[in-house]
Amino acid sequence: MKTATKPGAEPASSTGNHAPAITNDALRPPFSRERFVLCSGFAAIAGLTVLSARQIDFDLRALGGGFDDVANLLERMLPPELDDPPRVGELLVETLMMALLGTVLATLISVPLAFLAASNTTPHPAVHHAARMVITMCRAIPDLVFAVLFVRALGIGVLPGILALGLHSVGMMAKLFADAIEQIDEGPREAVRATGAGRLTELVSAVLPQVTPAWIGTFIYRVDINLRTSVVLGFVGAGGIGFALQDALRGLMYQSAMGIILVILLIIAAMEYLAVGLRRTLLDPASDGAAVPAVPGPSVRPPWTKGRTIRGLCAAATVAAVVLSVIHLDIDPLAPVKQFGDLVSVFGRLLPPSVEGLQDELLKAVGETLAIGLVATTAGAALAVPVGILAARNVSPSEYIYHSARVFILAVRAIPELILAVIFVAAIGLGPMAGAMALGVGTIGFLGKLVADSVEEIPGGPLEAVRATGGGWWNVLFSAVLPQALPQLTGHWLYMLDVNIRTSTVLGIVGAGGIGFLLMESVRTLNFDVAGSVILIIFIIVFAIERLSAWIRRLFR
Repeated sequence: MKTATKPGAEPASSTGNHAPAITNDALRPPFSRERFVLCSGFAAIAGLTVLSARQIDFDLRALGGGFDDVANLLERMLPPELDDPPRVGELLVETLMMALLGTVLATLISVPLAFLAASNTTPHPAVHHAARMVITMCRAIPDLVFAVLFVRALGIGVLPGILALGLHSVGMMAKLFADAIEQIDEGPREAVRATGAGRLTELVSAVLPQVTPAWIGTFIYRVDINLRTSVVLGFVGAGGIGFALQDALRGLMYQSAMGIILVILLIIAAMEYLAVGLRRTLLDPASDGAAVPAVPGPSVRPPWTKGRTIRGLCAAATVAAVVLSVIHLDIDPLAPVKQFGDLVSVFGRLLPPSVEGLQDELLKAVGETLAIGLVATTAGAALAVPVGILAARNVSPSEYIYHSARVFILAVRAIPELILAVIFVAAIGLGPMAGAMALGVGTIGFLGKLVADSVEEIPGGPLEAVRATGGGWWNVLFSAVLPQALPQLTGHWLYMLDVNIRTSTVLGIVGAGGIGFLLMESVRTLNFDVAGSVILIIFIIVFAIERLSAWIRRLFR
Protein backbone atom coordinates (compact mmCIF):
# COMPACT_ATOMS: atom_id res chain seq x y z
CA MET A 1 0.00 0.00 0.00
CA LYS A 2 1.26 3.45 -0.81
CA THR A 3 1.65 5.87 2.03
CA ALA A 4 1.94 9.63 1.88
CA THR A 5 5.10 11.19 3.21
CA LYS A 6 4.81 13.63 6.04
CA PRO A 7 5.02 17.29 5.06
CA GLY A 8 8.62 18.37 5.02
CA ALA A 9 10.05 14.79 5.29
CA GLU A 10 12.58 13.43 2.80
CA PRO A 11 11.50 10.45 0.66
CA ALA A 12 13.16 7.06 1.32
CA SER A 13 14.79 7.12 -2.10
CA SER A 14 14.85 9.39 -5.06
CA THR A 15 13.32 6.75 -7.27
CA GLY A 16 10.96 5.05 -4.82
CA ASN A 17 7.20 5.21 -5.27
CA HIS A 18 5.38 7.41 -2.80
CA ALA A 19 2.17 9.43 -2.70
CA PRO A 20 2.57 13.16 -3.31
CA ALA A 21 2.74 15.37 -0.26
CA ILE A 22 -0.37 17.26 0.69
CA THR A 23 -0.22 20.79 -0.67
CA ASN A 24 -2.28 23.87 0.04
CA ASP A 25 -4.25 23.21 -3.15
CA ALA A 26 -5.38 19.88 -1.68
CA LEU A 27 -6.84 21.71 1.29
CA ARG A 28 -9.30 23.58 -0.88
CA PRO A 29 -12.85 22.21 -0.70
CA PRO A 30 -14.32 20.89 -3.96
CA PHE A 31 -16.52 23.18 -6.00
CA SER A 32 -20.02 21.82 -5.41
CA ARG A 33 -23.54 22.86 -6.37
CA GLU A 34 -23.98 24.43 -2.94
CA ARG A 35 -20.84 26.54 -3.38
CA PHE A 36 -22.05 27.62 -6.83
CA VAL A 37 -25.40 28.73 -5.38
CA LEU A 38 -23.65 30.65 -2.59
CA CYS A 39 -21.18 32.31 -4.94
CA SER A 40 -24.00 33.32 -7.26
CA GLY A 41 -25.95 34.63 -4.29
CA PHE A 42 -23.00 36.66 -3.03
CA ALA A 43 -22.52 38.18 -6.49
CA ALA A 44 -26.20 39.11 -6.66
CA ILE A 45 -26.07 40.63 -3.17
CA ALA A 46 -23.02 42.70 -4.09
CA GLY A 47 -24.73 44.05 -7.19
CA LEU A 48 -27.98 44.83 -5.35
CA THR A 49 -26.06 46.53 -2.55
CA VAL A 50 -24.34 48.86 -5.01
CA LEU A 51 -27.69 49.76 -6.60
CA SER A 52 -29.26 50.25 -3.16
CA ALA A 53 -26.42 52.53 -2.05
CA ARG A 54 -27.03 54.69 -5.10
CA GLN A 55 -30.76 54.79 -4.41
CA ILE A 56 -30.31 56.24 -0.92
CA ASP A 57 -27.32 58.41 -1.93
CA PHE A 58 -25.06 56.50 0.44
CA ASP A 59 -21.71 58.30 0.48
CA LEU A 60 -19.23 57.95 3.34
CA ARG A 61 -17.66 61.26 2.34
CA ALA A 62 -20.76 62.98 3.74
CA LEU A 63 -19.59 62.01 7.21
CA GLY A 64 -16.54 64.24 6.83
CA GLY A 65 -18.64 67.38 6.69
CA GLY A 66 -20.75 66.24 9.63
CA PHE A 67 -17.97 65.74 12.16
CA ASP A 68 -18.22 69.38 13.26
CA ASP A 69 -21.95 69.00 13.94
CA VAL A 70 -21.35 65.82 15.93
CA ALA A 71 -18.51 67.51 17.83
CA ASN A 72 -20.80 70.44 18.67
CA LEU A 73 -23.52 68.04 19.84
CA LEU A 74 -21.08 66.10 22.02
CA GLU A 75 -19.67 69.34 23.41
CA ARG A 76 -23.18 70.33 24.53
CA MET A 77 -23.64 66.89 26.12
CA LEU A 78 -20.44 67.03 28.18
CA PRO A 79 -19.88 66.78 31.07
CA PRO A 80 -22.73 64.31 31.70
CA GLU A 81 -25.09 65.04 34.57
CA LEU A 82 -27.84 63.25 36.47
CA ASP A 83 -30.33 65.84 37.69
CA ASP A 84 -32.45 63.39 39.67
CA PRO A 85 -30.51 60.18 40.45
CA PRO A 86 -33.31 58.59 42.54
CA ARG A 87 -35.80 58.99 39.68
CA VAL A 88 -33.30 57.68 37.13
CA GLY A 89 -32.58 54.72 39.41
CA GLU A 90 -36.28 53.96 39.77
CA LEU A 91 -36.82 54.15 36.01
CA LEU A 92 -33.80 51.91 35.49
CA VAL A 93 -35.24 49.25 37.81
CA GLU A 94 -38.52 49.65 35.97
CA THR A 95 -36.75 49.04 32.65
CA LEU A 96 -35.05 45.88 33.94
CA MET A 97 -38.35 44.54 35.27
CA MET A 98 -40.09 45.35 31.98
CA ALA A 99 -37.46 43.41 30.05
CA LEU A 100 -37.80 40.40 32.37
CA LEU A 101 -41.61 40.36 32.40
CA GLY A 102 -41.81 40.87 28.63
CA THR A 103 -39.48 37.94 28.03
CA VAL A 104 -41.34 35.69 30.48
CA LEU A 105 -44.65 36.57 28.82
CA ALA A 106 -43.15 35.75 25.42
CA THR A 107 -41.88 32.42 26.77
CA LEU A 108 -45.30 31.43 28.08
CA ILE A 109 -46.81 32.14 24.66
CA SER A 110 -43.92 30.69 22.66
CA VAL A 111 -43.73 27.25 24.29
CA PRO A 112 -47.15 25.93 23.17
CA LEU A 113 -46.89 27.85 19.90
CA ALA A 114 -43.52 26.23 19.19
CA PHE A 115 -44.92 22.71 19.64
CA LEU A 116 -47.68 23.60 17.18
CA ALA A 117 -45.21 25.16 14.73
CA ALA A 118 -42.61 22.36 14.80
CA SER A 119 -43.17 19.90 11.95
CA ASN A 120 -42.42 16.85 14.15
CA THR A 121 -44.80 17.75 17.02
CA THR A 122 -47.64 19.63 15.31
CA PRO A 123 -50.99 17.79 15.28
CA HIS A 124 -51.69 18.71 11.63
CA PRO A 125 -49.89 20.42 8.71
CA ALA A 126 -52.55 23.12 8.62
CA VAL A 127 -51.85 23.89 12.29
CA HIS A 128 -48.14 23.98 11.51
CA HIS A 129 -48.56 26.60 8.77
CA ALA A 130 -51.03 28.65 10.84
CA ALA A 131 -48.66 28.72 13.82
CA ARG A 132 -45.74 29.76 11.58
CA MET A 133 -47.86 32.59 10.17
CA VAL A 134 -48.69 33.83 13.67
CA ILE A 135 -45.01 33.77 14.61
CA THR A 136 -44.06 35.70 11.48
CA MET A 137 -46.78 38.28 12.08
CA CYS A 138 -45.53 38.90 15.64
CA ARG A 139 -42.07 39.50 14.23
CA ALA A 140 -43.37 41.70 11.41
CA ILE A 141 -45.14 44.19 13.68
CA PRO A 142 -42.43 46.45 15.20
CA ASP A 143 -42.34 46.55 18.99
CA LEU A 144 -42.72 50.33 18.86
CA VAL A 145 -45.99 49.98 16.93
CA PHE A 146 -47.21 47.38 19.43
CA ALA A 147 -46.35 49.86 22.20
CA VAL A 148 -48.20 52.76 20.54
CA LEU A 149 -51.32 50.64 20.05
CA PHE A 150 -51.25 49.28 23.61
CA VAL A 151 -50.72 52.78 25.03
CA ARG A 152 -53.80 53.98 23.14
CA ALA A 153 -55.85 51.06 24.46
CA LEU A 154 -54.53 50.77 28.03
CA GLY A 155 -53.02 54.20 28.74
CA ILE A 156 -49.50 55.35 29.55
CA GLY A 157 -47.45 53.03 31.79
CA VAL A 158 -45.29 49.95 31.95
CA LEU A 159 -48.04 47.44 31.08
CA PRO A 160 -48.22 48.50 27.40
CA GLY A 161 -44.43 48.23 27.24
CA ILE A 162 -44.44 44.71 28.73
CA LEU A 163 -47.16 43.55 26.35
CA ALA A 164 -45.33 45.08 23.38
CA LEU A 165 -42.06 43.40 24.33
CA GLY A 166 -43.83 40.10 24.95
CA LEU A 167 -45.78 39.89 21.70
CA HIS A 168 -42.91 41.08 19.52
CA SER A 169 -40.49 38.67 21.24
CA VAL A 170 -42.78 35.76 20.32
CA GLY A 171 -41.70 36.30 16.72
CA MET A 172 -38.13 35.37 17.58
CA MET A 173 -38.50 33.04 20.55
CA ALA A 174 -41.26 30.81 19.17
CA LYS A 175 -39.35 30.45 15.90
CA LEU A 176 -36.12 29.42 17.63
CA PHE A 177 -38.03 27.17 20.05
CA ALA A 178 -39.72 25.41 17.12
CA ASP A 179 -36.42 25.07 15.24
CA ALA A 180 -34.87 23.43 18.32
CA ILE A 181 -37.77 20.95 18.52
CA GLU A 182 -37.36 20.00 14.86
CA GLN A 183 -33.68 19.19 15.46
CA ILE A 184 -34.16 16.73 18.36
CA ASP A 185 -33.19 13.06 18.35
CA GLU A 186 -36.40 11.05 17.84
CA GLY A 187 -35.00 8.01 19.69
CA PRO A 188 -36.03 9.12 23.20
CA ARG A 189 -39.55 9.92 21.95
CA GLU A 190 -39.92 6.44 20.52
CA ALA A 191 -38.63 4.91 23.75
CA VAL A 192 -41.13 6.87 25.88
CA ARG A 193 -43.92 6.05 23.42
CA ALA A 194 -43.05 2.35 23.75
CA THR A 195 -43.85 2.50 27.49
CA GLY A 196 -47.46 3.37 26.65
CA ALA A 197 -47.12 6.97 27.86
CA GLY A 198 -49.51 9.60 26.51
CA ARG A 199 -48.62 12.40 24.12
CA LEU A 200 -48.17 14.99 26.89
CA THR A 201 -45.83 12.71 28.84
CA GLU A 202 -43.92 12.04 25.63
CA LEU A 203 -43.36 15.76 25.03
CA VAL A 204 -42.45 16.53 28.64
CA SER A 205 -40.15 13.53 29.19
CA ALA A 206 -38.51 13.10 25.77
CA VAL A 207 -38.66 16.46 23.99
CA LEU A 208 -38.27 19.06 26.73
CA PRO A 209 -35.00 17.67 28.18
CA GLN A 210 -33.42 17.88 24.72
CA VAL A 211 -34.53 21.42 23.87
CA THR A 212 -34.18 22.99 27.33
CA PRO A 213 -30.53 24.09 26.85
CA ALA A 214 -31.33 25.82 23.55
CA TRP A 215 -34.44 27.41 25.05
CA ILE A 216 -32.49 28.71 28.04
CA GLY A 217 -29.92 30.27 25.74
CA THR A 218 -32.68 31.92 23.71
CA PHE A 219 -34.39 33.23 26.87
CA ILE A 220 -31.19 34.81 28.20
CA TYR A 221 -30.38 36.31 24.82
CA ARG A 222 -33.89 37.75 24.48
CA VAL A 223 -33.75 39.40 27.91
CA ASP A 224 -30.61 41.14 26.69
CA ILE A 225 -32.39 42.32 23.51
CA ASN A 226 -35.52 43.42 25.38
CA LEU A 227 -33.44 45.51 27.75
CA ARG A 228 -32.24 47.53 24.77
CA THR A 229 -35.71 47.66 23.23
CA SER A 230 -37.39 48.83 26.44
CA VAL A 231 -35.25 51.99 26.27
CA VAL A 232 -36.90 52.90 22.95
CA LEU A 233 -40.44 52.17 24.15
CA GLY A 234 -40.21 54.99 26.68
CA PHE A 235 -40.33 57.42 23.74
CA VAL A 236 -44.02 56.58 23.22
CA GLY A 237 -45.03 56.53 26.88
CA ALA A 238 -44.57 52.81 27.51
CA GLY A 239 -42.54 53.29 30.69
CA GLY A 240 -38.89 52.76 31.54
CA ILE A 241 -35.80 54.93 31.47
CA GLY A 242 -36.43 55.86 27.84
CA PHE A 243 -39.16 58.18 29.10
CA ALA A 244 -36.59 60.21 31.07
CA LEU A 245 -34.24 60.25 28.08
CA GLN A 246 -37.01 61.57 25.86
CA ASP A 247 -37.80 64.34 28.36
CA ALA A 248 -34.15 65.38 28.46
CA LEU A 249 -33.80 65.48 24.68
CA ARG A 250 -37.07 67.36 24.19
CA GLY A 251 -36.05 69.87 26.83
CA LEU A 252 -32.63 70.31 25.15
CA MET A 253 -30.98 69.21 28.41
CA TYR A 254 -28.17 67.45 26.59
CA GLN A 255 -25.91 66.99 29.63
CA SER A 256 -28.72 65.19 31.45
CA ALA A 257 -29.39 63.14 28.33
CA MET A 258 -25.73 62.09 28.17
CA GLY A 259 -25.82 61.07 31.84
CA ILE A 260 -28.85 58.87 31.19
CA ILE A 261 -27.23 57.41 28.06
CA LEU A 262 -24.11 56.47 30.02
CA VAL A 263 -26.23 54.77 32.68
CA ILE A 264 -28.03 52.84 29.94
CA LEU A 265 -24.75 51.76 28.36
CA LEU A 266 -23.32 50.60 31.68
CA ILE A 267 -26.42 48.55 32.48
CA ILE A 268 -26.51 46.98 29.03
CA ALA A 269 -22.80 46.11 29.27
CA ALA A 270 -23.32 44.59 32.73
CA MET A 271 -26.28 42.62 31.42
CA GLU A 272 -24.14 41.29 28.58
CA TYR A 273 -21.51 39.95 31.00
CA LEU A 274 -24.24 38.52 33.23
CA ALA A 275 -25.80 36.78 30.23
CA VAL A 276 -22.45 35.24 29.26
CA GLY A 277 -21.95 33.98 32.82
CA LEU A 278 -25.45 32.53 32.99
CA ARG A 279 -25.04 30.76 29.66
CA ARG A 280 -21.78 29.17 30.79
CA THR A 281 -23.25 28.12 34.14
CA LEU A 282 -26.56 26.78 32.87
CA LEU A 283 -25.39 25.24 29.62
CA ASP A 284 -22.11 23.68 30.77
CA PRO A 285 -22.23 20.04 29.58
CA ALA A 286 -19.94 18.95 32.44
CA SER A 287 -22.62 19.89 34.95
CA ASP A 288 -24.85 17.12 33.58
CA GLY A 289 -22.32 14.41 34.34
CA ALA A 290 -23.18 12.86 37.69
CA ALA A 291 -26.82 12.27 38.39
CA VAL A 292 -28.34 13.14 41.76
CA PRO A 293 -30.52 10.32 43.12
CA ALA A 294 -34.01 11.00 41.83
CA VAL A 295 -37.24 10.67 43.76
CA PRO A 296 -38.80 7.26 42.99
CA GLY A 297 -41.34 7.54 40.19
CA PRO A 298 -42.02 6.60 36.60
CA SER A 299 -38.90 5.59 34.72
CA VAL A 300 -39.56 8.15 31.98
CA ARG A 301 -38.61 11.02 34.29
CA PRO A 302 -35.18 12.47 33.50
CA PRO A 303 -32.59 12.14 36.31
CA TRP A 304 -31.76 15.06 38.60
CA THR A 305 -28.24 15.86 37.45
CA LYS A 306 -26.19 18.73 38.84
CA GLY A 307 -26.99 20.79 35.75
CA ARG A 308 -30.71 20.14 36.06
CA THR A 309 -30.59 21.10 39.73
CA ILE A 310 -28.85 24.40 38.91
CA ARG A 311 -31.39 25.13 36.19
CA GLY A 312 -34.21 24.37 38.61
CA LEU A 313 -32.84 26.80 41.17
CA CYS A 314 -32.43 29.50 38.52
CA ALA A 315 -36.00 28.88 37.37
CA ALA A 316 -37.21 29.33 40.96
CA ALA A 317 -35.22 32.58 41.23
CA THR A 318 -36.77 33.78 37.97
CA VAL A 319 -40.28 33.05 39.25
CA ALA A 320 -39.48 35.00 42.45
CA ALA A 321 -38.16 37.93 40.37
CA VAL A 322 -41.32 37.90 38.25
CA VAL A 323 -43.57 38.00 41.32
CA LEU A 324 -41.49 40.80 42.84
CA SER A 325 -41.61 42.76 39.56
CA VAL A 326 -45.40 42.46 39.28
CA ILE A 327 -45.80 43.68 42.86
CA HIS A 328 -43.26 46.49 42.55
CA LEU A 329 -44.69 47.80 39.27
CA ASP A 330 -48.25 47.47 40.62
CA ILE A 331 -49.43 45.61 37.52
CA ASP A 332 -52.91 44.19 37.20
CA PRO A 333 -52.43 40.97 35.19
CA LEU A 334 -56.13 40.98 34.33
CA ALA A 335 -56.07 44.50 32.86
CA PRO A 336 -55.81 43.23 29.24
CA VAL A 337 -58.82 40.99 29.88
CA LYS A 338 -60.84 43.78 31.50
CA GLN A 339 -60.04 46.15 28.64
CA PHE A 340 -60.23 43.55 25.92
CA GLY A 341 -62.89 45.57 24.11
CA ASP A 342 -60.58 48.58 23.90
CA LEU A 343 -57.75 46.40 22.58
CA VAL A 344 -59.99 44.90 19.88
CA SER A 345 -61.17 48.37 18.92
CA VAL A 346 -57.64 49.80 18.57
CA PHE A 347 -56.10 46.83 16.78
CA GLY A 348 -59.22 46.41 14.65
CA ARG A 349 -58.64 49.85 13.17
CA LEU A 350 -55.64 48.42 11.31
CA LEU A 351 -58.13 46.53 9.13
CA PRO A 352 -58.94 46.72 6.33
CA PRO A 353 -55.59 48.12 5.15
CA SER A 354 -55.71 51.01 2.73
CA VAL A 355 -53.16 53.06 0.77
CA GLU A 356 -55.55 55.31 -1.07
CA GLY A 357 -53.70 58.35 -2.38
CA LEU A 358 -50.35 57.13 -1.00
CA GLN A 359 -49.41 54.48 -3.55
CA ASP A 360 -46.42 56.33 -5.00
CA GLU A 361 -45.16 57.50 -1.62
CA LEU A 362 -45.56 54.04 -0.12
CA LEU A 363 -43.77 52.37 -3.03
CA LYS A 364 -40.85 54.78 -2.69
CA ALA A 365 -40.71 54.22 1.09
CA VAL A 366 -40.68 50.43 0.65
CA GLY A 367 -37.81 50.63 -1.82
CA GLU A 368 -35.97 52.97 0.53
CA THR A 369 -36.44 50.60 3.47
CA LEU A 370 -35.18 47.60 1.50
CA ALA A 371 -32.18 49.65 0.36
CA ILE A 372 -31.42 50.78 3.93
CA GLY A 373 -31.63 47.21 5.23
CA LEU A 374 -29.48 45.75 2.44
CA VAL A 375 -26.76 48.43 2.61
CA ALA A 376 -26.64 48.34 6.42
CA THR A 377 -26.50 44.54 6.57
CA THR A 378 -23.86 44.15 3.86
CA ALA A 379 -21.68 47.02 5.09
CA GLY A 380 -21.97 45.89 8.70
CA ALA A 381 -21.21 42.28 7.78
CA ALA A 382 -18.00 43.37 6.04
CA LEU A 383 -16.60 44.19 9.49
CA ALA A 384 -18.77 41.92 11.66
CA VAL A 385 -17.58 38.67 10.04
CA PRO A 386 -13.82 39.21 10.53
CA VAL A 387 -14.35 40.63 14.02
CA GLY A 388 -16.63 37.70 14.88
CA ILE A 389 -14.03 35.19 13.69
CA LEU A 390 -11.36 36.87 15.82
CA ALA A 391 -13.79 36.74 18.77
CA ALA A 392 -14.16 32.94 18.48
CA ARG A 393 -11.96 31.28 21.08
CA ASN A 394 -11.21 28.20 18.95
CA VAL A 395 -9.97 30.26 15.97
CA SER A 396 -8.63 33.53 17.38
CA PRO A 397 -4.83 33.82 16.97
CA SER A 398 -4.26 34.84 20.61
CA GLU A 399 -6.02 35.45 23.91
CA TYR A 400 -5.36 39.18 23.61
CA ILE A 401 -7.03 39.38 20.18
CA TYR A 402 -9.92 37.22 21.43
CA HIS A 403 -10.66 39.44 24.44
CA SER A 404 -10.16 42.65 22.43
CA ALA A 405 -12.63 41.49 19.77
CA ARG A 406 -15.16 40.45 22.42
CA VAL A 407 -14.89 43.82 24.19
CA PHE A 408 -15.30 45.64 20.88
CA ILE A 409 -18.45 43.65 20.05
CA LEU A 410 -19.80 44.30 23.54
CA ALA A 411 -19.14 48.05 23.30
CA VAL A 412 -20.92 48.33 19.95
CA ARG A 413 -23.87 46.18 21.08
CA ALA A 414 -24.35 48.34 24.14
CA ILE A 415 -25.43 51.36 22.06
CA PRO A 416 -29.11 51.18 21.00
CA GLU A 417 -29.69 51.84 17.30
CA LEU A 418 -32.03 54.74 18.09
CA ILE A 419 -29.22 56.60 19.86
CA LEU A 420 -26.90 55.88 16.93
CA ALA A 421 -29.56 57.22 14.57
CA VAL A 422 -29.81 60.46 16.56
CA ILE A 423 -26.03 60.90 16.30
CA PHE A 424 -25.92 60.23 12.55
CA VAL A 425 -28.92 62.49 11.91
CA ALA A 426 -27.01 65.24 13.70
CA ALA A 427 -23.94 64.49 11.56
CA ILE A 428 -25.42 64.16 8.09
CA GLY A 429 -29.02 65.32 8.44
CA LEU A 430 -32.39 63.63 8.03
CA GLY A 431 -32.74 60.83 5.53
CA PRO A 432 -32.07 57.19 4.76
CA MET A 433 -28.28 57.42 4.91
CA ALA A 434 -28.43 58.21 8.63
CA GLY A 435 -30.61 55.15 9.15
CA ALA A 436 -28.29 52.94 7.09
CA MET A 437 -25.24 54.13 9.05
CA ALA A 438 -26.94 53.53 12.41
CA LEU A 439 -28.09 50.05 11.43
CA GLY A 440 -24.69 49.26 9.91
CA VAL A 441 -22.92 50.01 13.17
CA GLY A 442 -25.54 48.04 15.09
CA THR A 443 -25.02 45.12 12.71
CA ILE A 444 -21.33 44.96 13.63
CA GLY A 445 -22.19 44.23 17.26
CA PHE A 446 -25.20 42.00 16.69
CA LEU A 447 -23.89 39.95 13.76
CA GLY A 448 -20.37 39.85 15.19
CA LYS A 449 -21.66 38.03 18.27
CA LEU A 450 -23.67 35.57 16.17
CA VAL A 451 -20.63 34.84 13.99
CA ALA A 452 -18.38 34.31 17.02
CA ASP A 453 -20.84 31.93 18.67
CA SER A 454 -21.36 29.96 15.43
CA VAL A 455 -17.63 29.56 14.79
CA GLU A 456 -17.06 28.36 18.35
CA GLU A 457 -19.68 25.63 17.83
CA ILE A 458 -18.19 24.08 14.66
CA PRO A 459 -16.55 20.62 15.01
CA GLY A 460 -12.84 20.84 15.82
CA GLY A 461 -11.79 17.78 13.82
CA PRO A 462 -11.35 19.53 10.43
CA LEU A 463 -9.37 22.34 12.09
CA GLU A 464 -6.95 19.85 13.65
CA ALA A 465 -6.68 17.95 10.37
CA VAL A 466 -5.61 21.06 8.47
CA ARG A 467 -3.13 22.01 11.22
CA ALA A 468 -1.72 18.47 11.09
CA THR A 469 -0.83 18.97 7.42
CA GLY A 470 1.22 22.02 8.34
CA GLY A 471 -1.45 24.51 7.32
CA GLY A 472 -1.19 27.94 8.91
CA TRP A 473 -3.91 30.15 10.37
CA TRP A 474 -5.14 31.31 6.97
CA ASN A 475 -5.30 27.71 5.71
CA VAL A 476 -7.33 26.73 8.76
CA LEU A 477 -9.65 29.69 8.22
CA PHE A 478 -10.36 29.14 4.53
CA SER A 479 -10.16 25.33 4.42
CA ALA A 480 -11.80 24.28 7.70
CA VAL A 481 -13.60 27.19 9.38
CA LEU A 482 -15.42 29.01 6.59
CA PRO A 483 -16.61 25.86 4.72
CA GLN A 484 -18.24 24.61 7.93
CA ALA A 485 -19.58 27.95 9.12
CA LEU A 486 -20.69 29.34 5.77
CA PRO A 487 -24.29 27.99 5.89
CA GLN A 488 -24.75 29.41 9.39
CA LEU A 489 -23.15 32.71 8.41
CA THR A 490 -25.46 32.97 5.41
CA GLY A 491 -28.45 32.28 7.63
CA HIS A 492 -27.25 34.88 10.12
CA TRP A 493 -26.86 37.43 7.31
CA LEU A 494 -30.43 36.82 6.17
CA TYR A 495 -31.65 37.06 9.77
CA MET A 496 -29.76 40.34 10.16
CA LEU A 497 -31.40 41.64 6.96
CA ASP A 498 -34.77 40.71 8.45
CA VAL A 499 -33.89 42.47 11.72
CA ASN A 500 -32.56 45.60 10.01
CA ILE A 501 -35.61 45.96 7.79
CA ARG A 502 -37.84 45.77 10.86
CA THR A 503 -35.60 48.03 12.94
CA SER A 504 -35.57 50.67 10.21
CA THR A 505 -39.27 51.17 10.92
CA VAL A 506 -38.34 52.23 14.46
CA LEU A 507 -35.64 54.65 13.31
CA GLY A 508 -38.28 56.53 11.35
CA ILE A 509 -39.27 58.13 14.65
CA VAL A 510 -36.14 60.33 14.50
CA GLY A 511 -36.29 60.95 10.76
CA ALA A 512 -33.83 58.29 9.64
CA GLY A 513 -35.75 57.51 6.47
CA GLY A 514 -37.54 54.45 5.15
CA ILE A 515 -41.04 53.15 5.59
CA GLY A 516 -40.75 53.69 9.34
CA PHE A 517 -41.35 57.42 8.97
CA LEU A 518 -44.57 56.76 7.05
CA LEU A 519 -45.62 54.11 9.59
CA MET A 520 -45.07 56.33 12.62
CA GLU A 521 -46.75 59.31 10.97
CA SER A 522 -49.81 57.21 10.10
CA VAL A 523 -50.07 56.06 13.72
CA ARG A 524 -49.59 59.59 15.08
CA THR A 525 -52.25 60.99 12.76
CA LEU A 526 -54.62 58.09 13.55
CA ASN A 527 -54.54 56.78 9.96
CA PHE A 528 -54.52 53.20 11.20
CA ASP A 529 -55.63 51.76 7.86
CA VAL A 530 -52.39 53.09 6.33
CA ALA A 531 -50.44 51.63 9.27
CA GLY A 532 -52.12 48.30 8.58
CA SER A 533 -50.94 48.43 4.98
CA VAL A 534 -47.37 49.16 6.05
CA ILE A 535 -47.44 46.29 8.56
CA LEU A 536 -48.78 43.95 5.86
CA ILE A 537 -45.91 44.93 3.56
CA ILE A 538 -43.37 44.32 6.33
CA PHE A 539 -44.98 40.93 6.98
CA ILE A 540 -44.61 39.94 3.33
CA ILE A 541 -40.95 40.98 3.30
CA VAL A 542 -40.17 39.14 6.55
CA PHE A 543 -42.02 36.03 5.36
CA ALA A 544 -40.11 36.02 2.05
CA ILE A 545 -36.75 36.32 3.85
CA GLU A 546 -37.72 33.51 6.23
CA ARG A 547 -38.63 31.21 3.32
CA LEU A 548 -35.33 32.01 1.62
CA SER A 549 -33.43 31.25 4.81
CA ALA A 550 -35.28 27.92 5.21
CA TRP A 551 -34.42 26.98 1.62
CA ILE A 552 -30.74 27.66 2.26
CA ARG A 553 -30.81 25.49 5.40
CA ARG A 554 -32.38 22.64 3.44
CA LEU A 555 -29.76 23.06 0.72
CA PHE A 556 -26.94 22.29 3.16
CA ARG A 557 -28.54 19.42 5.02
